[in-house]
Amino acid sequence: VPLEVHVSGFPGKHYCPRMALMNKPTYRAIQQHSPDKPVLIFVSSRRQTRLTALDLIAFLAAEDNPRQWLHMPDHKMDSVIQGVHDQNLKLALAFGIGLHHAGLQEKDRRIVEELFVNQRIQVLIATATLAWGVNFPAHLVVVKGTEYYDAKASRYVDFPITDVLQMIGRAGRPQFDDQGVAVVLVHDLKKKFYNKFLYEPFPVESSLIDVLPDHVNAEVVAGTIRSTQDCLDYMTWTYFYRRLLQNPTYYGLEKVEPKLMSSFLSNLVSKSVRTLQDSYCLEVDSDERTLISTAVGKIASFYYLSHETMRLLYDQLSVDASIEKILYLLTQVKEYSELPVRHNEDLINGDLAKACPIPVDSLDSPHTKAHLLFQAHFSRLQLPSSDYITDLKSVLDQAIRILQAIIDIVANQGWLAPALSGIVLLQMIIQARWHSENTLLTLPLVDNSVLEDFASVSVHSLPEAMHLVAHSPKVLEKALQGRLKERGFQQVRDALLKLPSQSVRISIQGLSSSTSKEWMQVKLQPLQGPVMDSHWLPVSAGSEYMLLVQVSHRDQRHSDGRAGSSVQALAPHYPKPKDESWFLVLGDRERKELVALKRTGSMRASCRHHLTFRVPQEVGRVIYTLFLLSDSYLGLDQQYYVYLDVEPAGSKA
Repeated sequence: VPLEVHVSGFPGKHYCPRMALMNKPTYRAIQQHSPDKPVLIFVSSRRQTRLTALDLIAFLAAEDNPRQWLHMPDHKMDSVIQGVHDQNLKLALAFGIGLHHAGLQEKDRRIVEELFVNQRIQVLIATATLAWGVNFPAHLVVVKGTEYYDAKASRYVDFPITDVLQMIGRAGRPQFDDQGVAVVLVHDLKKKFYNKFLYEPFPVESSLIDVLPDHVNAEVVAGTIRSTQDCLDYMTWTYFYRRLLQNPTYYGLEKVEPKLMSSFLSNLVSKSVRTLQDSYCLEVDSDERTLISTAVGKIASFYYLSHETMRLLYDQLSVDASIEKILYLLTQVKEYSELPVRHNEDLINGDLAKACPIPVDSLDSPHTKAHLLFQAHFSRLQLPSSDYITDLKSVLDQAIRILQAIIDIVANQGWLAPALSGIVLLQMIIQARWHSENTLLTLPLVDNSVLEDFASVSVHSLPEAMHLVAHSPKVLEKALQGRLKERGFQQVRDALLKLPSQSVRISIQGLSSSTSKEWMQVKLQPLQGPVMDSHWLPVSAGSEYMLLVQVSHRDQRHSDGRAGSSVQALAPHYPKPKDESWFLVLGDRERKELVALKRTGSMRASCRHHLTFRVPQEVGRVIYTLFLLSDSYLGLDQQYYVYLDVEPAGSKA
């Protein structure tokens, strides 16, 4: 479909007054080019969708038929509006105007899309993301302003020209229109620029230089690149190299000459390698050419994390890092630097901070906003707007892989406390509760008042509630029925019955030739009280042993019968499905040392897991602790002591 494009410039230094100036020309463009055909208006922000709609409604009110853009009976639209949640959308729909942005609830967004596609409403005002996300062609497209607010730069910046082309490309409906019309309203200083570049081919340049260190790290881990020469060869096969030959000045190269090209690429590779070395992701062999990936580099590649994130975590994590410290580091990573902080959201962040227990600073920082969103999630606070709900989903979506990387880093360092803290923080994120709160609060419908009812039958924790509902459900029902009623109790009972409950058997076996190959059963006893001599297992100093952990599900009614089969965790406050998984951690609490760690899937069936560890060189008695930790549930962790009597090396222990 041929496209007719009109570019108009508007004066004014300040963004908001300039946007207000564009509303009347937008209305005129609709009346002139598309009085009865679908119209798409692209704006920069959710706030602008509302302000633009209100001005268009004001112009319509002066017309003989103010509902000329509504193409369905009023009473039918009234019934549709009753199902809409957003108040601004309710008002706009009555005049045949729809609003579309990420802050709308899913149901509202679906209603708007259906109304516009079926031509029940004529005008749709949307944020620019709609241009890429959904295919809604219209006869007329109005691009109302070509700037958006960048919180990182604290100013308004231009949309990429490709975004503007994508927006105007929505004009014209195949099989319906002979031609489409696009009206681009811009700052008058940029009118010549858009007149030039909207009609001329615009080259696509490479962005590889910006992310070259991460790219190199991934290829070194994969084994594609083994030396600096491999890296240079690899670069010559990239799109970046092709564009460098065509447009050298764009990338900082004066001219295309073999000597200059070689020097330029060598400097790029050397800089990337140094950067990765500074981030602990890479080591260069003594020959100064061979590249060796470190454990940190492999973690970065496996979890798709920036080398900058790894440097921050490696530098800041410590042997005694607390949950609060790990939460702070989690929110400071590069992956959260692009979290949007919109205009005036520093004020909203300030109000939110007053309701959160951990103090924050610099309220206009995306990292601070991420920290506040986590705190609000754990406290189950009402978020101030639908924007924040969307942002929280984005923050939670990335949190799991970053936390898994943190756990891997501290495990590689042999630090016990931060590994346990990281796993507990993982549980907090999935259950949306603070670790310091009563774990019964993770159950549906249970609040502080219901805790009193649990206490009346001597239930103060999740395992106690699970035991009571399995053996004496009537006792629990009687205690809870006052506040929860029958249906509420059924929800609590069903949740308790779905929670995993395991029993554990532990034994160890020597792996060295000098040690006994017989399995020694670890005798489990209460964590307090004297230890009998028969509980101490003789082991040989400095030798390697295998710890066998046999896990069986206590209630076979809820066992799926297959070890490792995925089982979805009970996590109503986590935004997407999450499978249960577990950590087995062997540690020396006295030395704050993590001895071994293993991840495993669901434990809903009988399963066996092996951990290998090396006994200390010092002769004497050592107590190791085996932790069985869920990654999804607070309050279901188990720990067992393993008593080792370390004998001199060479003894047949």
